[in-house]
Amino acid sequence: MTVLATLTSMWNRVFAVLGKVSMYRLAFLALATLAGIALLLSFFGQVAPTPFELIATLAVLIVVSVGVDAAAQRVLHLPWRIESSLITAQILLFVLRPTIDLAALGGIAIAGAVAALSKYVIAWQGRHIFNPAAIGAAVLTLLSLAVPALGSSSWWVGTPALAGPVMLLGLTVLWRTEKIRMIVLFLVVAVAVAMIRTMVQYQSAGVSVSALDVFWQILWSSPFLFLGAFMLSEPLTLPPRRWQQFTVAGVVGVLAGWPIDLGVITLGQERALLIGNLVAFAFSLRTAVRLTLESRADLTPTVRELTFRAHSRLFFIPGQYLELEVPHRHPDARGTRREFSIASAPEDLPLLTVAFREGASSAPQSSYKRALAEVTAGSGLAVTGVWGDFLLPRRSGAPVLMVAAGIGITPFVSQLRHARLAGEDRDVVLVYVASEASELPFRTELEASDARVVVFTRDEPGGLPQHWSWARGVRLDAEGLLRVVPDIASRHAFISGPAALIADLAPALDQARSITTDAFSGY
Repeated sequence: MTVLATLTSMWNRVFAVLGKVSMYRLAFLALATLAGIALLLSFFGQVAPTPFELIATLAVLIVVSVGVDAAAQRVLHLPWRIESSLITAQILLFVLRPTIDLAALGGIAIAGAVAALSKYVIAWQGRHIFNPAAIGAAVLTLLSLAVPALGSSSWWVGTPALAGPVMLLGLTVLWRTEKIRMIVLFLVVAVAVAMIRTMVQYQSAGVSVSALDVFWQILWSSPFLFLGAFMLSEPLTLPPRRWQQFTVAGVVGVLAGWPIDLGVITLGQERALLIGNLVAFAFSLRTAVRLTLESRADLTPTVRELTFRAHSRLFFIPGQYLELEVPHRHPDARGTRREFSIASAPEDLPLLTVAFREGASSAPQSSYKRALAEVTAGSGLAVTGVWGDFLLPRRSGAPVLMVAAGIGITPFVSQLRHARLAGEDRDVVLVYVASEASELPFRTELEASDARVVVFTRDEPGGLPQHWSWARGVRLDAEGLLRVVPDIASRHAFISGPAALIADLAPALDQARSITTDAFSGY
């Protein structure tokens, strides 16, 4: 197995484990753990704040953030998202200067209130534009110019004692949100620019210093790790495409690494992130689109199809996914939002289709799945965003291999339907895996395409068209995939399914011209 195949396998096995917890719950737990570590270190003087300052500041931030969020959501008739409130409060704990001074605690309360209100006041059609914690910290810093007693942002989290925990906990969150590459780019740019700035300052002062010493000092003593992992990576303030996200990471990295002096204040850290948020917003006017359920259908004994009508402009590219919110009482660890690959084509808008699998009635179900099953025709739900780079090559003549397991077929249905409606001629081989022949959703739509389909099921499907075949006795592992697709080296491979399956097929997929994965871990 090559290095790339090994990394692909490891990546997806870890993702399969992390995917059991929602990204919001995971971020909350990571920040809570970091707060606990900081509190422990404060007893030994390893961080700047004292234990009482940390406890008092966090208490104020939680009360204000939760209270303002709850009041705003009640007024606007929105579902209460307490995890969002707690995440904002915990981020501000590490960005602001913890204190027990009453005037400064008042400033911290102002920052918490501004952060919470920004989600609703500084918003575009239901989506907040700026990172809430960054806007709260920036407003407090500006107010402190007139009233110094209110305090300001300090980014005390940038200390060697917390660098290790921030890196490990941040990596967990980034692995779950699949933003590791973006934040690595941000760190490279930020650290490199900060090194250049620091070396220039030392040379101007006539001081000789080792570049390596400067590098380690910046990496471990700056807030870049925390800024990237817990703030820049926030999905709701990022553009949909990977290249756009990399551009935002680069912009924020430059501004954070070399804060521009504006006279009374510098343009650094949270202000740099706010500019990055504006760049992201400019790439795509992110909108929370309201949907109405038109119908639901049973595609197989376990697969359900939901067809919605969009009530405002919605743009997507075949292969992308949406995040659908289903508010419900007492959500479990997976939360109230899930990602669904879009099964319909852009030509079908304003109608939009997604599909999901229901497990056996005896199996425990997530609170989200139970709530989704209770949604009836005419009910309204919200799409909080469209993302993804699971896109076919721009050149329609490039040979493609699609590997789909179960409900992982949905992005390919969208792509093949779009190709048919748009008159594109693509060379496609689809390897379609299901537990049994009765569990092959979207079969009619797939038969209408020109794709050559190889079916992996325990029993033989009946009435297969001429361009379909059943893989008799072939087990779908790396060796089996090579047997049914001997020309894999000439194809761009796309695989959609459970992360564990992607890990198993990594050695065979490594032989393809390129690999693009769309892993999911259930819901």
